[in-house]
Amino acid sequence: MTLTSPATPPTAREGVVEVDPERWPDVARPPRASSARTAVARRLVERAFARLPLRTASTAEAPPVPEPRDGREPEPTLTLHDPDAFHRRIGADGLIGFGESYMAGEWDADDLVGVLTVLARHVDELVPAPLRRLRGAWVRRRPEADRNTPDGARRNIQRHYDLSNELFALFLDPGLSYSAAVFDPLPEPGRRLGDGEFTAAQHRKIDRLLDLAGAAPGTELLEIGTGWGELAVRAAARGARVRTVTLSGEQRDLARRRVADAGLADRVSVELLDYRAVQGSYDAVVSVEMIEAVGAAYWSDYFTALRRLLAPGGRIALQSITMPHERMLATARTHTWISKYVFPGGLIPSPEAIARESEAAGLRITDDTGYGDHYAETLRQWRERFLSQEPAVAALGFDQVFRRMWEFYLAYSEAGFRSGYLDVRQLRLTAGREAS
Repeated sequence: MTLTSPATPPTAREGVVEVDPERWPDVARPPRASSARTAVARRLVERAFARLPLRTASTAEAPPVPEPRDGREPEPTLTLHDPDAFHRRIGADGLIGFGESYMAGEWDADDLVGVLTVLARHVDELVPAPLRRLRGAWVRRRPEADRNTPDGARRNIQRHYDLSNELFALFLDPGLSYSAAVFDPLPEPGRRLGDGEFTAAQHRKIDRLLDLAGAAPGTELLEIGTGWGELAVRAAARGARVRTVTLSGEQRDLARRRVADAGLADRVSVELLDYRAVQGSYDAVVSVEMIEAVGAAYWSDYFTALRRLLAPGGRIALQSITMPHERMLATARTHTWISKYVFPGGLIPSPEAIARESEAAGLRITDDTGYGDHYAETLRQWRERFLSQEPAVAALGFDQVFRRMWEFYLAYSEAGFRSGYLDVRQLRLTAGREAS
């Protein structure tokens, strides 16, 4: 499915977005669901929401007046514009339907991150325990076409990262870093950072990774997952010789221009190449939030490649989003809204999975630092920048459904970190008992 649409945005009618059925077939109309299944979904949703610190409303009713509870912040409100379609989607497709319903404009929230954070914190309570055992009977399996074979990985990466360099430039910092920043200190709640401050926080993250990898003058450094080249430029500025690989043609082309503009083309090569095809031996290997795109079936290949490419005495610096192990196992078997619309083929690993796979490949973790609250703040900065650039996003050809999809993705991710459902970790790995 193509995610871009004509530049003219559709208009909303009574809170519901006009949807192009050719571009968004599963969003354009609620799926057919039996009346019994819809009734069960309605009952489960109403029962779950009634127990949560969350208000619900309908546009057919007067909205509830938010009032602080015992000095705490008011509860966030989820407002249904089309309750029947909302429950039909959930009855047919569960959480995929929940996200598609937002894309269609069938519900809104006065605090989208707040609503999603409440749901993430109580995710294990949303479905009664007896019904959880029947999960396999109603959740969708991941499409076989999304597997990260060499060809599949290229398609999956292109579906996200080749959307438009201009799109990403509208909400990332000027260095175009698309991973968790490290703040010192964390900004005050609600404060939007200037470009220089945001880039400094991203450089703080990059510098810590380069320190973990031991990048210095003369270091032969391999980067798996180029992004738009900021880490490669910063490593080369230290005097390292950098080889960086990506599967995104858009990223490769822009990264090459940025390397040349920095006057570092003699020290950095940027290649369109799968990590499995890389040959050579490197003093340092760095990979930032790329493992999430590998897929569980290929984690062994990934860590085996890291070990094979590492020179004796070398170091690996890895940055990864993580989730609890049991949730990872459930997610691995499920086609989720994120895997359908944002990161096809992707899976966030657990710390246990990383430890197991790295050890099996002959690697050991010698440094491990988590900073999930910094990722929550990074996502807030991205989300607020994205929302402030809505006219520019539309001018690039991204329709209202895409814009709501992207807002939901950023808010959903932020809620994951704010609730503690997700974390992000920087790891140093070495080979066996070699240098730590």
